[in-house]
Amino acid sequence: MNQAPEPVVQVLIRTRHNAYAPYSHHPVAAVMESTDGQQFAGCNVEAAHYKGLCAEASAIAAMVTAGQRKLSNVYVMGPNEHLCTPCGDCRQRIREFATLNTRIFVLSPQGKVLKTYTIDTLLPDAFGPENFPPR
Repeated sequence: MNQAPEPVVQVLIRTRHNAYAPYSHHPVAAVMESTDGQQFAGCNVEAAHYKGLCAEASAIAAMVTAGQRKLSNVYVMGPNEHLCTPCGDCRQRIREFATLNTRIFVLSPQGKVLKTYTIDTLLPDAFGPENFPPR
C-alpha cells in the first residue's frame, strides 16, 4: 500500500488538527481499525507537567470504550515527512490488541505510507497476554 485509504487520511488530518501539543508542537493522530472494520481516532494531548496522552493511546481507549478488543490496522500520522512511529508504551498497548495479521502504517501528512510494520517488527519478542498462565 503506497497510500492510505482517503477516508482514513481525512480523519487523520482532522484529528491531528485537534491535537493539543502546546509544548512539543508535534501534533500526532492515530486511527485504530478493529477487525470488524470500525475505526477509532485519537490525537495527542499534552499537559504542562510533560506527561501527556499519545494519539495511539487515545485511539485505543476509544476502541476499548466501544467494546472492541482486536486490531486489524493501525494508522499513525505525524506533522512532517519523518517517521512518526509509536513510542515504546504505545507499541506495548498496540501489542495488547494486535493479531498476527495486524498492520501498522506510518504515514506522511499527505497520507503516503512511509513504512509498514507487523506487530513482530514493531515490537519483537514482545510480552503479551498469552504470557500469563490460564485462569
